[in-house]
Amino acid sequence: QVQLVESGGGLVQAGGSLRVSCAASGRTFSISRYNMGWFRQAPGKEREFVTAISWSGGSTYYADSVKGRFTISSDNAKNTVYLQMNSLKPEDTAVYYCAAGDRTYGLLMNQRRVGYWGQGTQVTVSS
Repeated sequence: QVQLVESGGGLVQAGGSLRVSCAASGRTFSISRYNMGWFRQAPGKEREFVTAISWSGGSTYYADSVKGRFTISSDNAKNTVYLQMNSLKPEDTAVYYCAAGDRTYGLLMNQRRVGYWGQGTQVTVSS
């Protein structure tokens, strides 16, 4: 059974930084065989794409709203994906979800390509 467990969310002031993690587990699950991504859902809004990283870690992609402020990375040895968030804004407030998808479909930017979801972690940015 595959599990993606997010951690590291919390409350931070605008302009601050936060790093959230996604620890993957499962008898045969390895992030080195999946494209991984982060999505977020703000109150009253639909879930949206944030960033993605390829199974090799060699390719990344960011939504325009976070480009230059957020960085996605992965550590295959720890089977963990990270999202470093800098220069946070109140509009970044959302539940952040880790996701995994079949690598044959390319970078994980489309929610319909998500095979596994984490339970989400709340990030709140105060003004």
